[in-house]
Amino acid sequence: MRVFVFILVWATVGFSQTVCATCHPQIARKYAQTGMGRSFSSSIPPLSQAPFYHKASDTWFATVERGGKYFQRRYQIGFGGKETNVDELSIDYVMGSGSHVRTWLHKTPAGALLQLPLAWYAENGGSWAMNPGYDKADQPNSRRKIDYECMSCHNSYPEIPKGHEQLRAEPVYSGTIPEGISCERCHGSGEAHVRAAQSGNASRPAIREAIVNPAKLTPERQMEVCMQCHLETTSFPFPHSILKYDRRPFSYRAGQPLADSLLFFDQVKTPLNEDRFQIVNSVYGLRKSECFLQSAGKLQCTTCHDPHSEKTSTESYNGVCRQCHGPAIDKEIATKLHTADKNCIDCHMPKRRTDDVVHAVMTDHFIRQRKPRGDLTASKAEPDGPDTFYRGEAIPYYPARLDGVPDGELYLDLAQVRMKNNLERGLVRFGEALDKSKSAAAEFNVEYADALMAAGKPKEAIADYQEALRKKPDSLAGLIGLGQAFDLAGQPAPAIESFSRATAAYPDSALAWQDAGQIDAKLGRSGEAVATLRKSIAVDAGIPEAHYALGTFLAAKEPTSAVASFREAIRLQPDYAAARLNLAVLLAQRNQLDEAEYEFKQALRARPDYALAHLNYGLMLRGAGRAADAEEQLRLARDGSDPAVRETARRLLSNTPR
Repeated sequence: MRVFVFILVWATVGFSQTVCATCHPQIARKYAQTGMGRSFSSSIPPLSQAPFYHKASDTWFATVERGGKYFQRRYQIGFGGKETNVDELSIDYVMGSGSHVRTWLHKTPAGALLQLPLAWYAENGGSWAMNPGYDKADQPNSRRKIDYECMSCHNSYPEIPKGHEQLRAEPVYSGTIPEGISCERCHGSGEAHVRAAQSGNASRPAIREAIVNPAKLTPERQMEVCMQCHLETTSFPFPHSILKYDRRPFSYRAGQPLADSLLFFDQVKTPLNEDRFQIVNSVYGLRKSECFLQSAGKLQCTTCHDPHSEKTSTESYNGVCRQCHGPAIDKEIATKLHTADKNCIDCHMPKRRTDDVVHAVMTDHFIRQRKPRGDLTASKAEPDGPDTFYRGEAIPYYPARLDGVPDGELYLDLAQVRMKNNLERGLVRFGEALDKSKSAAAEFNVEYADALMAAGKPKEAIADYQEALRKKPDSLAGLIGLGQAFDLAGQPAPAIESFSRATAAYPDSALAWQDAGQIDAKLGRSGEAVATLRKSIAVDAGIPEAHYALGTFLAAKEPTSAVASFREAIRLQPDYAAARLNLAVLLAQRNQLDEAEYEFKQALRARPDYALAHLNYGLMLRGAGRAADAEEQLRLARDGSDPAVRETARRLLSNTPR
């Protein structure tokens, strides 16, 4: 049997988890086979995958092996039937145990982890399909970064470079990334425990007291050990939890009050969300169950699950149910009020297809009196569109009241606006709470200003970004936010000053360099704009917007270089309509009309209502003598939403020969 080795990297505890296995070999061996033990690994299993076509984005995916290393290859069939927009990234890690899903990750030279689009699902013996959020025309194309929240439920304590633990910083990882959930995630630091065990003079009780045993915690603290990873009220856009500003990512330790680190929020019940079932809803579902509510804390996750072992059976689960309900069930069976089938789990905790990861089927931990109707594992489409996501008030979930939580009112108001679920009303409440709390952390000012920006009020946001920087002069989020607010308020000079401060303090922030380049252009400093955008690309070459912006500045004087920049932006993001349009214009200027027409059509495939593309396409067709086709495109431009484009198209149509 293979034993997985987990390396723990933590600033205050520098020993390998193999130390635990020295004294607890059997537990370590069994735990290595659990879902938690296999949650994150650099050991990639053998992969065999036929080319996979994703119709919505007109994209192909393939897994290739080269020199003992696997790569996920993405490509399209482009102009002339040739492969184009090829993006091939190494598979460096697998996230997920494989019990339900395996997601493949690529590690960039900067230390970011990118989620690759195509995933493996265990259903039906194993199949390939898109990761959640990728099954649409405008998918992220390998640019979704694995953030600290996601990593905290699949890993131990990875190292974060200085400066990257703060609000809005890029999630990157330094050193050797640990693999799997370590012993210390549930038992706390093992340093004192190992020291006592190795001392030779500590009593057995003293050795045991030197480490957290979750079974000896209060019911509340015991449940929180599981809740740190398995409680998510929803995975759809909503602030289901907020890490408190005075805590770093990965800072919760078993036995501590979870609310000292994380605050959880829920939605007001509606017919749309009342029966939500999502992939990390297990504790949320359990906590809704009457069995849990009536148990006074006695019903724990560990009542049914042995965290050290993957071996479970339906019989063992049913046995737990019968400990409380056995006599009543037998009586109801005898009086024919209950079926003779004693399989509690199939009816009261059935397997269901999750709403968020639609290729995964899992056990519903909401223990119900009656099984929901319908086919619970029927195929479903990935949710998308404005009607999918909750718009309404965020309410406290855990803890259920925030009265005794420092800055509890501010965190509750922040929950209204962070993801724009309750933006209009939340802004009023948040502003009033900030006015009453002048000593609030700088991050509150940043997030309030961010919400003002989301509400289209950049001028009002300036003061709060400035207040945040007064409290915390090196706030990356404050510096970038202030620059963006000045820019949108029509004040480029102070905007470039703010971005310059950001690039000086954080030279590895590609976003700061990119924004600085945009402002340089607005100030007529095209040379400086090109230089700053090239610095942005040097920091992170995977940002399509930076290549696009660079192309626009190079188009007049260096059209060949501009074409290359637009092609790179499109390679990274094939549905980038503006880059397609600009490339088409340059190709038309070079008299490469067939390829230009192809790019115009691709721009309009991505954005059918793109009036500027219709206008330029019409102009090219007109110059090529295709009057009828040109008129059709000009009419579409005239009927668009851009006033300037409409007027130009109207004038051109009025001069069109009949």
